[in-house]
Amino acid sequence: MEKPDNFPVDDKTIRRYKRNLREEIDGISLYQMLARATDDPALQKLFKNLEENESKHVDLWVRKLKEAGQEIPDYGPSIRSRILGFVAARFGVASVAAMVAKFENDAFTMYDDQPDAIAEGLSQDERSHARLFQQLASSGGANVSNIAALEGRHRSFSGNAIRASVLGANDGLVSNLSLVMGVAGASTNNAVVAIAGLAGLLAGSISMALGEWISVRSSREAYERQISIEADELREFPEEEREELTLIYQSKGLSREEAEIASDRVLADPQLALDTLVREELSVSSEDLGSPFVAAFSSFVLFAIGAILPVIPWLITSGSTALVSSIVLGACGLFILGAAVTLWTGLNALYSGLRMLVFGLAASGITYAIGFALGTWLDIG
Repeated sequence: MEKPDNFPVDDKTIRRYKRNLREEIDGISLYQMLARATDDPALQKLFKNLEENESKHVDLWVRKLKEAGQEIPDYGPSIRSRILGFVAARFGVASVAAMVAKFENDAFTMYDDQPDAIAEGLSQDERSHARLFQQLASSGGANVSNIAALEGRHRSFSGNAIRASVLGANDGLVSNLSLVMGVAGASTNNAVVAIAGLAGLLAGSISMALGEWISVRSSREAYERQISIEADELREFPEEEREELTLIYQSKGLSREEAEIASDRVLADPQLALDTLVREELSVSSEDLGSPFVAAFSSFVLFAIGAILPVIPWLITSGSTALVSSIVLGACGLFILGAAVTLWTGLNALYSGLRMLVFGLAASGITYAIGFALGTWLDIG
């Protein structure tokens, strides 16, 4: 088949075709997994549409490869997509929206210097996908008007909850690694270091749990107060609330007549009316309030998980072996947690992991030096 004179198909171009094909097939696999991760019909339809759009991109690169006389590689989903699909299936689509947005952003950036892709509208498509997922990530899956309810069947453990979990474990690891290194620098007594680490674990976990309980409880009380005010207004000023609800529905695209009919149907059920007004006016749902006890328990456990890592070697070994093992175990934890945060920040996982590793080790190095200086000055054995 004759090739265009202005677009020679050399080895570099072939590699580019194959890379593009691999990325697009990976995108299809990811959208399929995201569709399976939710029970929400609107979300399933959304991901189906995105999958069909990516399929058109696949067709383009398959055609280009065939025109160049190349066999079509049999690509499957990448490890990255499998991990994102696994996380989405267990914690909701909201938990991976920021990372998917970054991948789509990388895709349209990749196509920006490819004339054949630009001519076919691929760069514009990927930019649209990126904006969509950025909106999904920022909305946290609030409601269908923000594209869809992102949490799927895992509403009780949203993307925000997972992010808080990772950060809680990270707090425990960084603070206790620094504490253990500081004590290890001051004292060579294995028991002293182990006890200090365990004490730091308990103190930090209890402090985090108490702080989380107060935070969630205070937020819940504030929301409950607002809900109570809304209930009073609904009871005392039903016509004004009807007008408010009508205006809300009009803002969603309904005509005045359709909005009034919808408002009357909602107001016919007092509890439904209250739930709707609270959700639309205050952006609050009873499902979003959370339990302060669950939050406190989660904070305690997650902080303890991070804090126990640098302590483990001091419980089973001693001396320089325990010190080095504690540093290595802490460093691994820092990198993993730093990389995990990119599920929401959308940053490069390697960069984020290394950044967390450097900062965490720097903090522990400083405390070790201070501990060593104090231990020498005070002559601690």
